[in-house]
Formats: sequence, structure tokens, C-alpha cells
Amino acid sequence: MAIHYHCRHCGTKLGSIDRTSVHSETLGLHKLTEQERQEMVAYDATGDIHITAICEDCQEALERNPDYHQYDFLIH
Repeated sequence: MAIHYHCRHCGTKLGSIDRTSVHSETLGLHKLTEQERQEMVAYDATGDIHITAICEDCQEALERNPDYHQYDFLIH
């Protein structure tokens, strides 16, 4: 099982954790609401977990241009 992090706005791969066992508390997933978990966490057929987060570039772009929040995908 691996855990893969991707930016939800630009799709950039942020990193991966390759472990056989990780608790949700270690990843901070227990702090997400049910809706946030459904939006941000996905499981594939191989048992890998895919988590959408935000990269530094997209975060900076959103801070400089708050109207970008209306878009699901950013290109930078």
C-alpha cells in the first residue's frame, strides 16, 4: 500500500509514502470531516490511497488572486 499526494488544482504530484501500514491519525485524516474525507481521499483497486492537497504554487496563486477559488483547476 502506498499513499500518494497530488495537488487538487494543478495535478502536480506532491509526494508518496510507501508503507504497508499507516494509521489515519498519523496522516491527520482523523481531523477531516466526513465531507472533506470524501472530497480529498480516494482508494484504488490496488489498495493505494490518493490524497488531494494543495501545492505551494497554487496556494500562492490563490492568495494573490482570491477569485481563482471559483476554478477547480489552475495552470501555472
